[in-house]
Amino acid sequence: MLPRDPTGFEMEEFHKVRRLPPYVFEQVNRLKASARAGGADIIDLGMGNPDLPTPKAIVDKLCEVVQDPRTHRYSSSKGIPGLRRAQAAYYARRFGVKLNPETQVVATLGSKEGFANMAQAITAPGDVILCPNPTYPIHAFGFLMAGGVIRSMSVEPDETFFPPLERAVRHSIPKPLALIINYPSNPTAHVASLDFYKDVIAFAKKHDLIVLSDLAYSEIYFDDAPPPSVLEVPGAMDITVEFTSMSKTFSMPGWRMGFAVGNERLIAALTRVKSYLDYGAFTPIQVAATHALNGDGSDIAEVRSVYKRRRDVLVETFGKAGFEVPPPAATMFAWAKIPEKFRPLGSLEFSKLLIEKADIAVAPGIGFGEMGDDYVRIALVENEHRIRQAARNLKRFLSTADETMHNVISLNAHRQG
Repeated sequence: MLPRDPTGFEMEEFHKVRRLPPYVFEQVNRLKASARAGGADIIDLGMGNPDLPTPKAIVDKLCEVVQDPRTHRYSSSKGIPGLRRAQAAYYARRFGVKLNPETQVVATLGSKEGFANMAQAITAPGDVILCPNPTYPIHAFGFLMAGGVIRSMSVEPDETFFPPLERAVRHSIPKPLALIINYPSNPTAHVASLDFYKDVIAFAKKHDLIVLSDLAYSEIYFDDAPPPSVLEVPGAMDITVEFTSMSKTFSMPGWRMGFAVGNERLIAALTRVKSYLDYGAFTPIQVAATHALNGDGSDIAEVRSVYKRRRDVLVETFGKAGFEVPPPAATMFAWAKIPEKFRPLGSLEFSKLLIEKADIAVAPGIGFGEMGDDYVRIALVENEHRIRQAARNLKRFLSTADETMHNVISLNAHRQG
């Protein structure tokens, strides 16, 4: 039965809202909130919300600039010039990529907003977008809200990546508009090589595709092998826009500061859409972000070392508890296959069980696409002590599951749909 408005008329869901699937994570969030309200000490490894404080020098710069009332006025939607120059300088240092800060760099309110507004800028109703599955939800939902159609593809950057793409290009009507890549990947933590990117660009040019690269985790890596940018590939600038974020790199998630860089025509389209929608981030935030980007990199190195220590503790202690977690080479996430006897339940029901029986919250893999339903994503957003505590809770749950779970849910039950 449809809901009714205050006058008693039945209300249909709006067209764009209807196109969005149910938000899976909300079910876990409600259960987590309910458990906490009941007094449970939930160890939250679910949402990728960094717990580390923003470095003091960045906060101090914000406090300094905010004292000037001139900075309280509307800012620049595309980013103040100094910020765009700082991002261009970062790309030159880190990737050896030359960018024109006037035409090839635009500041965004985080990479998520940038991706969504790029979708609005380039998508016509019915346009086909090639999107990894599983992947970060905005990669698909941004285009769905813009009227696009998603065709799923593999996320693994290896020899399995291209044959499905060839089939998609051959059989999709209309021909696909864009190809989305996300390495290091959220949620799977896969990392791509420069040789892989060369093949991606060659494929995209052959089939006249736009490439949209999400590089939000470029600085969270653990094996002394910095992830490359696809823009390092010669000719990539002709067809590519890449999105980065300061949220994880500088522990600035609530500051909402990111960037889109790359092809001038695509950046101009994004800039124009943004000019109708926002006045940019608060100027003191932009100045503080400029200060961060122009720093010596020590803040980034410290963030990376903290996540590496947490990763190592998670892999070791969860493994001893009976839940094998492959060590991610990058990102602040681990992507772990559900223990075999729980796998028929699917990731959502397993995630609910962890809250109810082990006081642990994780992100169900189904929330990142149907190909993720055998997995959960574990975020490194609690300290090492709390991760060890989570492992003890997990061990207790797994060791008693056979005796206790038959009264709650059948481990032989098969997931619905």
